[in-house]
Order: sequence, then C-alpha cells, then structure tokens
Amino acid sequence: MLPQIVLGDGGPAIGIQGLGCMGMSEFYGETNETEAYATLDRALELGVTMFDTADVYGMGENERFLASFVRANRDRAVIATKFGYARTPETPDDWSLDNRPEFIRKAADASLQRLGVDVIDLYYMHRRSADVPLAESIGAMAELVEAGKVRALGLSAVSAEELREAHAIHPIAALQSEWSIFTRTIEAEIIPTAVELGVTVVPYSPLGRGMLTGQAFANAIGSNDARNHFPRFSPENRDANMRLVATIEGIAAGLGVTPAQVAIAWLYAKAQDLGVAIAPIPGTRNRTRLEQNVAAASIALDSAALGALEPLAREVSGVAV
Repeated sequence: MLPQIVLGDGGPAIGIQGLGCMGMSEFYGETNETEAYATLDRALELGVTMFDTADVYGMGENERFLASFVRANRDRAVIATKFGYARTPETPDDWSLDNRPEFIRKAADASLQRLGVDVIDLYYMHRRSADVPLAESIGAMAELVEAGKVRALGLSAVSAEELREAHAIHPIAALQSEWSIFTRTIEAEIIPTAVELGVTVVPYSPLGRGMLTGQAFANAIGSNDARNHFPRFSPENRDANMRLVATIEGIAAGLGVTPAQVAIAWLYAKAQDLGVAIAPIPGTRNRTRLEQNVAAASIALDSAALGALEPLAREVSGVAV
C-alpha cells in the first residue's frame, strides 16, 4: 500500500500517488471502459485514493464515467476536478477561459451533478484567465468551501506570484503543474513558493505524456491521438527526444524496471531533494501499467542514475503543452 500524505494544510489525506483519469474518456485514442473501471478498482486496492478529472475532459463525460465508482467508494475515493474552460458539447472547439465568479458557481454545480456527489474533495482552477482579478475567482471558490460544496482548493499551471496571491485569500491545498524529467520549469520559483506556503504539488504528465515510457511508445500513437499536435511529438522533434529517452531506458535496464518507473522514481527523488510534498498523477487506463507506476514509488535511484538524468531537460526539442 502507498503511504499517505495530507494535501496542503488540513486538506484530505491521500496516497502519495494519484490517478489521472483524462485518457479514459478523450484525447489519447480509444479506451476500453471495462479495463478502465478495473483499473480504478485496482488503484484503490494499491492505496491510490485521489482520482483526477476535469469538466472539460470529454466535455463532462469523464466526470460521468467516474460517478458510479466514486459513489460506490465514497469513504475512500478523493475526487479532484477542475473548472476554467468554456468548452461544451455544443462548442467543442471553444478552448477559451472563464474565471468569472458566476461561471465558477455554475461549473461547480454541474460537476457535482455529473459526479453524483454532495461535495468535491479538491476543486482546481484549471487555468488562470488574466482578464478576471484573481481575488474575484478565489473569492468565489472560497464561497464554495463555505457552502459545503467543496472541501479544498487547488490551482493549476499558475506562477509563483499567482500562487502566493491566491493563498493569501484562501488556503490552497494543491498546485497542479507539469513536472517530469523532460519538463522542469517549476523548480526555479514555483516549487520554493509551494514549500514556503505548505502547498502540495501534484505533478501532471510525469511520464511526458507517455514519451518517457520508452521506444515502443513512440510508434504506438494512433491517428486520433491529441499528441500528434504537440510540438514534442512532431516528426522533427520526436526522433531527437527519443534519443534522450534511450538514457532512461538504459538506467531502467540496469535496474530491471521499466523506463516509466525510472521517470516516476526520479520525480520522488527530486521532490525529496527540494523538500516538497508531491502526489504525482500518472494517467493510465490499464491495470498492469498502474501497478508499475505505484511500484515506482518505492524504487530508489542512485547518484549515478540521477546524474545521468539531470541534464536531459535542457536538451529536449519542442515546448511542453
């Protein structure tokens, strides 16, 4: 079983690894719902208790997909969801942001209805819209806590300054940002700020959207996969990046583990070095990969492996999305 941590100061207790559920409904090609449900059940058995979704994933369908599982395991399942994008089934190409208080209140009620629960355990602002004062948005989120609709607040992909400003208005339990061997921009300012404020960091895409899982993955992306539009997966960048992945594969082979496990183990080691509490949310809809991801939490990398991985981010081709 995974050890537990508390999100932020007084937030819910969770396993030190969560499960990203986005791919169970959209973006990463076809999914097998039977296997996805089995993966959710297996996650709980292994001590994974935080399940991450958003109203924009499948335009509400991911929340509906999780609803029966969350309700059946309400005493153990911590549900994290997000608001912020205006995208709906009627406007599937509208990726504009809306952080207005009236939008937030409406979005929260809609998520509660789709999930079939009385309270959202962790409610994130998915992305910050600069045209709405942060005080107004966080104020509306705080009202949801006061109303008993939300237990704890989170932010996603904000700056250190924005995190600090928001936390002064209402305690922020979790900050979700991309963090992996290939994407390390949050280490300079955001991580130290999270440590200072006692905010738990929830790294998303710790496997580089699958790229860090190894060479076999590079040729397995279907035509309907959103990663075909991401710069790091473009033909001109992918080959160069996969040469960097070979370093990870070499370390994995020496340890008798998978490249994905090396990537997750690196994240835990780096977090310990920086003194920050983390709960990565690698996404998968497959029980075997889930088990490997969870096992990575107990893999220790030696100084030689960490040294070999240290420079890779500086050599990556293409920006993260």
